[in-house]
Amino acid sequence: MQGIMTKNPRIPGRRLLHSPGPTHVPDEVVHAMSRQPTDLADPRVAQLIDACESGMKRLLDGAQAEVFFYAANGHGGWEAVIANLVAPGAQVLVPGCGHFSNSWAEQVEAFGGQALRTPWVEGHAIDPAAVEDVLRRDSGHRIGAVFAVHTDTASGITSDLGAIRAAIDAARHPALFVVDVVASLAAAPFSMDAIGADCVMGASQKGLMTQPGLAFVGARPRALEAARHNPQPRFYFDWERRRSGHQYRKFCGTPPLAHLAGLEAALALIELEGLDQVHRRHRRLAGAVHAAVERWGEAGALRLFAREAPARSVSVTAIEVGPGIDPEALRTVARERFQVSIAGGLGPLAGRVFRIGHLGDMNEAMILGCLAGVEAALQVQGVPHQRGGVVAAIDHLARSEGD
Repeated sequence: MQGIMTKNPRIPGRRLLHSPGPTHVPDEVVHAMSRQPTDLADPRVAQLIDACESGMKRLLDGAQAEVFFYAANGHGGWEAVIANLVAPGAQVLVPGCGHFSNSWAEQVEAFGGQALRTPWVEGHAIDPAAVEDVLRRDSGHRIGAVFAVHTDTASGITSDLGAIRAAIDAARHPALFVVDVVASLAAAPFSMDAIGADCVMGASQKGLMTQPGLAFVGARPRALEAARHNPQPRFYFDWERRRSGHQYRKFCGTPPLAHLAGLEAALALIELEGLDQVHRRHRRLAGAVHAAVERWGEAGALRLFAREAPARSVSVTAIEVGPGIDPEALRTVARERFQVSIAGGLGPLAGRVFRIGHLGDMNEAMILGCLAGVEAALQVQGVPHQRGGVVAAIDHLARSEGD
């Protein structure tokens, strides 16, 4: 034990968590998840499930949507969508937006579906014109759905869902519109009804401020009908099987009670703050991070990966580094010396970027602490940067009070 304590001495205070998921979990959610399990016949279980379902419907703004929960991560949510909507050999269009669109496409292919991809231009959002072009050329309507990632966590880029919906409509194509809101829900504005999304999926560990391990799907009538006629074999993920008033069948077994209790608490916190205020807070904090990165980047070695300001995510910022700079070494110094945990690059961006998460249970002091730790790590590592990133962030926050 002495050897372990020598190698891992206690660090006073709290390490700041600024990955884009998992995110910081509020005390109210931690306490809710620490409660003892409840007998499944207890009416409080039904009340808990109803609170989570109704709360998610309000958050998704999907009046006709049915909500399904799974003891799974976001990839499990993807699989739930694929298992219900993609028949063997069926075609799905997955517009290119980076690592996560490609990963979703690979999962479609693993189920025997055909994933069509539009090209991704690094630093840019989904190209709606490319989506429209593919759908117009599909005169036989073989493409059954468009699977769009709202915010690609790897690149820090958010695509315009309204423009994608307009592209589908302009092509006069009947494809289902399916949206991944894992990294955007409860951070950026989203309305299932307003954009005409037939199905959405997400997970608990980002804007929903809950421990990892709970995925959800919201399905409107067109998606539910498509799933009902899909011959794809499935059991645990099957929506039709889960459409039951019996809570044991609703979860295909024992419900994940701790996660549901945490989600109930998190949804209550979002509603207490007010969703418009939640969105304003995320814009304000994201703007502070962008201001800091732009200041650091004046020395020429760092830049925002998202090239266009409207596509810069309010959830996570990817910072591209110049040649010869090791973002993983920078992350290690930030975490171990300055107690700030940030994320690295994924997929094609591995070794090329580091990422700062600023979503969920986050405030100004946390963001400024994170940026100070990162700026200190930049200095220690000798990464060329214009000093004053934290000052630029403070200036932004001072100007945008109440934004």
